[in-house]
Amino acid sequence: MSRKQHRVCIGCGAALQTEDPDYPGYVPASALEKEDIICKRCFRITHYNEVANVDMEAEDFERILRTVGRDRALVIKVVDIFDFDGSWLRNFPEYIGNNPVLLAANKMDLLPKNMNPNRVLNWIRQSAKESGLKPVDVVLTSARSGEGIGLLVEKMKQFGGGRNIYVTGATNVGKSSLINRLLHDYGEAGQIITTSRFPGTTLDMIHIPLEGKESLIDTPGIINRHQISHHLTPESLKLVVPEQRINPKVYQLNSQQTLFLAGLARIDFVEGERQPFVVYASNRIYIHRTKLENADQLYELHAGELLSPPTAEELKHIPPLTKTTFHIKKGEKKDLVISGLGWIALRETGARIDVHVPQGVGVGLRRRLV
Repeated sequence: MSRKQHRVCIGCGAALQTEDPDYPGYVPASALEKEDIICKRCFRITHYNEVANVDMEAEDFERILRTVGRDRALVIKVVDIFDFDGSWLRNFPEYIGNNPVLLAANKMDLLPKNMNPNRVLNWIRQSAKESGLKPVDVVLTSARSGEGIGLLVEKMKQFGGGRNIYVTGATNVGKSSLINRLLHDYGEAGQIITTSRFPGTTLDMIHIPLEGKESLIDTPGIINRHQISHHLTPESLKLVVPEQRINPKVYQLNSQQTLFLAGLARIDFVEGERQPFVVYASNRIYIHRTKLENADQLYELHAGELLSPPTAEELKHIPPLTKTTFHIKKGEKKDLVISGLGWIALRETGARIDVHVPQGVGVGLRRRLV
């Protein structure tokens, strides 16, 4: 079977082929006798929690997604509420044309229980507006727990109007998991899309027929290179990407103290009143506090060991840490956000903070969520 034939993997959408085990869509020839086929890559993801690199660049994903704007459709934009800033696609309007957008904020199950959903909803609406997107509505969802799935279905019917419905977003926001939940709770298609914690699982459009002539379509995730996850191996991602509800960690810091988030980020509290730094990150991330005067030596001696991830092997390839300085004025309620890693809630007492992250990883301030 050549790569040009139209049968596709029901897991990732890649065209099936029997020639090259290292190319997307590979299956043994014997598998072609089955009606529903998943490729070798999806099989390894599903059964062994492994993932293989694929020969696709960001431009390949974007080329596929540009077809969305040429269709009359409802576009569901999925964002990761844990990594809202890292999963927010700045150039999203380029792909969708004039189609209406329904915003689905996924992974609500990761946020602490004491977070008010209405506050989160209002925060997302305001953040979307500030970013130039005017969604027809916003729904808080969790593919894992099923939270908000019923409401999402209602909104799909309300705004779909006989249109194709495209599910879009950055890699690792849970698009395929969300579709699987929709199919499990409300569908009869019986089609299970491959999901994993690893970026870039869906490799082409996957069409799922709906009641009429329209389809629910899973699209490839657009790769945001400023997310820290793109510098890590699958083993390290297991520690960095949260899978359980986040337990915030509070550190009372004096000026001239430093927090290390494993070896992936260094936060120097350079100047300001003693105040709490509340860390929202994966419960598996090791956090180390030290004096600022000791921070350089500590990182030099222990990066890849005590301060891990990254591992010693990953350090050979990960970009060097670069510094960005932030000045928080008194009265400002801010979160310090590190793309793909989490955020730190800061008090409004004012501070000067130096943040060191691998070069190219996004870091910034936003209105405080909590």
